Amino acid sequence: MQQPNQRGGYRQQQQGASPMAIRTKKHKLDTNVYTRLALGRVWRREWWYALIPFAVGLLPAIIWHSWWWLALAFGLTLLYVLFRSAQITGVTQVEQTKPLFEKMAYEFDNKQIVLRRNEKEGMRLTWDMIGDVKREANGYLLALKTPELPADLTGFKRWMARTFDTPIFVQVPDRIFNSANDQKLFDAMLRRKSLLPGGAATA
Repeated sequence: MQQPNQRGGYRQQQQGASPMAIRTKKHKLDTNVYTRLALGRVWRREWWYALIPFAVGLLPAIIWHSWWWLALAFGLTLLYVLFRSAQITGVTQVEQTKPLFEKMAYEFDNKQIVLRRNEKEGMRLTWDMIGDVKREANGYLLALKTPELPADLTGFKRWMARTFDTPIFVQVPDRIFNSANDQKLFDAMLRRKSLLPGGAATA
């Protein structure tokens, strides 16, 4: 298994288990579930980007009045939506991110998260790599921060990489906890780290 580094790649990682870690049953993030959640997050945040190619397509209509410019605007918008959506769905096919869609057990402690394929292989994430956590009806969604871009990536390419980043997250369903107490401890851990709103932990 491999560990994400700050450039979005992975490297081999063997990590000993913490005796105080909260351990879960194995879980596999379904690629269709990932695609649905990731597309939802992207388009809730970026829907207005689709207005840019639409406006560009309509610009000539200011001078030359024709319904063809409206058709062009819709065409450019559709191409943009398909391109951006393909970026998201393509994550499930990239070799570097395939470990995220394998069946693994999770271990959580105060320092790190270990996604463990077996006793010897695991992918380690530190808590400072988690950007935000969303409490859903049946579990938690831990979204990773955008990786630090390479220093040699500049200009337009850097802007593209920063603007059109792809969401990566870890799904933690309630059903994979071994007990209600483990889930309560995990919830409290997230609140202590200010990843969830403060207050009493819920089971």
